[in-house]
Amino acid sequence: MISPTFLDGAPNWVDLGTPDLDGATAFYRGLFGWDLIPGGPEVGGYGMLTLDGRYVGGVMTVSEEEAPSAWSVSFQSPDVDATARAISEAGGSAAFDAMDVLDFGRMGGFTDPAGAYFGVWQPKEHPGFGVIQEPNAFLWAELYTTDVPAAAAFFGSVFGWGTDEMKVEGSDYTYTTVHPAGAGPDASFGGLVRMGDVPSEAARGPHWLPYFAVADVDAVVAEARRLGGRETLAAMEVPGVGKMANIADPYGAVFAVMKPDPRQ
Repeated sequence: MISPTFLDGAPNWVDLGTPDLDGATAFYRGLFGWDLIPGGPEVGGYGMLTLDGRYVGGVMTVSEEEAPSAWSVSFQSPDVDATARAISEAGGSAAFDAMDVLDFGRMGGFTDPAGAYFGVWQPKEHPGFGVIQEPNAFLWAELYTTDVPAAAAFFGSVFGWGTDEMKVEGSDYTYTTVHPAGAGPDASFGGLVRMGDVPSEAARGPHWLPYFAVADVDAVVAEARRLGGRETLAAMEVPGVGKMANIADPYGAVFAVMKPDPRQ
């Protein structure tokens, strides 16, 4: 799993774009206990989500006309501009040009050749997550794509990711995990999934899906329903991995929750 001291190429941030900032923050406060540090006009109203004072992600208002409500995942780079060139050379494209965010860092937004959006964050004063791999914090990232080998080749070219094949216990299914350059499987931070394997996710097109760790998947799913969300993928046990479910918040942004198996 990813280290709290981030490696280049590993996820170091997640963002939520939502049409209703107050409603969304109320939902995630009730579900995960997150608080909001509102952002001022100098950052376009972009707010920081915290768990016990530690950063777990960011949130901003995005109108339904601009884009559907969604979560996005960003990956660490020592040089966003160099990464942007590597993305272009590998067949990806820029969703917006790289920019400085005050003294916090430099960011860019991109799409891979299949159309999946991802961010790149070059840390300065803001390193990224303040907590990971604890209940109600970021745990894992998953790419739903039309072509797993092509996605592995693209991100391998851009970030130097390595891949490993993991056989799911009790099945013939093989799951592709990814880890940063220079690290081994123990530093895996995400997986690559063929969209057709999960119809509910395939309907959304190629995309990255963040996972948040929880202590009790069934309790979180029930609370999400009570707060106006819905289950998009029913809770399931994956032998040797853990229990997980996919949830849409009241505005349609989808994320996954997971209680990892102790061995993971």
